[in-house]
Amino acid sequence: MSAARAGGGPGGTATGLGRVLVAVYGVFAVAATSRAAVQIATRFHEAPLAYALSAFAALVYVVATLGLARTGPRWRSVAWVAVTVELVGVLTVGTLSLADPQAFPDATVWSVYGRGYVFVPLVLPVLGLLYLRSERRARPAA
Repeated sequence: MSAARAGGGPGGTATGLGRVLVAVYGVFAVAATSRAAVQIATRFHEAPLAYALSAFAALVYVVATLGLARTGPRWRSVAWVAVTVELVGVLTVGTLSLADPQAFPDATVWSVYGRGYVFVPLVLPVLGLLYLRSERRARPAA
C-alpha cells in the first residue's frame, strides 16, 4: 500500500481535502468539547437541553474526526455514521431552535444551523459526506 493510499481514498486524509476535513473536524471537536464542559460545569441548570446537546455535538465531532483520520473500512463506516448523525443533528436542532427559541435559552453549536459558527456546522457534514462518497467511488473494487 502506498503512502498516498494509507489515508483511504485517492490521497486519503493524508493530503488535500481529506487533511483539511480532519483538521476542521479536530478544531470543532476541541471547541465543542471545551464549550460543553464549561457550560455543564458552570451553568447546566440554566439551559440543560442546550448544554446536553452541546455535549452530544462534541462527541459526534470527536467520533467523526477519528473516523476520518483513521484508515480501514471499519473507520470509514464510523465516519459515515458520525457525519450522517451530525447532519441530522444540525438540521433537527437548527429547526427546533428556530421553531421554539425558548427551549434553547443559550445557543448550542448546532443552534440556528450553526449561525454562531458562521454556518460551518451546516456545511461541514455536507462536505464530509461528499468527500466520503467520492473516496468510495475512487477506491478500486477489492
